[in-house]
Amino acid sequence: MEIFGVINASPDSLADFSVATTPEAARAYAEKLLADGADHIDLGGQASHGGAAMVTPDEEWAILEGPLRAIAELGVTISVDTWQVETARRAFDAGASVLNAADALQDPAMLEFAAERECDIVLPFMLGPDPRHLKHVEGDPVEVMVSWFGERLREMDVYGIRQRCYLDPGTGFGPAHWDWAMRYHYQRKIYAGLDRLRVYDLPIYVPVPWKQTPDRMELLDIALAHNLEFTRAHYPAQVRERHHALNPSE
Repeated sequence: MEIFGVINASPDSLADFSVATTPEAARAYAEKLLADGADHIDLGGQASHGGAAMVTPDEEWAILEGPLRAIAELGVTISVDTWQVETARRAFDAGASVLNAADALQDPAMLEFAAERECDIVLPFMLGPDPRHLKHVEGDPVEVMVSWFGERLREMDVYGIRQRCYLDPGTGFGPAHWDWAMRYHYQRKIYAGLDRLRVYDLPIYVPVPWKQTPDRMELLDIALAHNLEFTRAHYPAQVRERHHALNPSE
């Protein structure tokens, strides 16, 4: 399992301990994440929760540029978390090489960009065009997700990029009106059914919980029990330890 350690250049991030807004802070935090067991770094400049301010591509790049260039000096793989193609283009020119497609590649321009750069892509499940304002999932969420990925991957085939996609169940997103009890039950159902995504024979990528509560640690263990190829984690050392406990042969 490979871990993308999380750095948020956006001051809107709810995980304020992961925020690094200057080149010096971003490099230092990246070094810490790598020392703690991360393999790669995921960097974002626009928070996706319902209360986050929307930024223009120029504003997002002004937030990202310094931290990204500083992290790139470490020679580590960097994924850029964005739904704006102008930001993605600038980030790749500055050293990013994995697209964490926060819009689930619903913008044709983002699809064209991913095909042009021939990059690996994190493809998150998302009902609706904006991760800050999502539709409610009716019925069995895993069944809905499997069907949704089937439709999206058929579009990926048109651009020749299916085999470079990592399937993200999108549990980091959720309708803004949901309380934690609703999110917990939703995430538990999805994590318990992750193996149903194996029908597509693609890597599974899960952004694991960062809040340190017993119910969230339960969710973390349920996800890690599925032999994930990738996680996105704020605490790489903790994830490594719990993964090894669940999968001692790996």
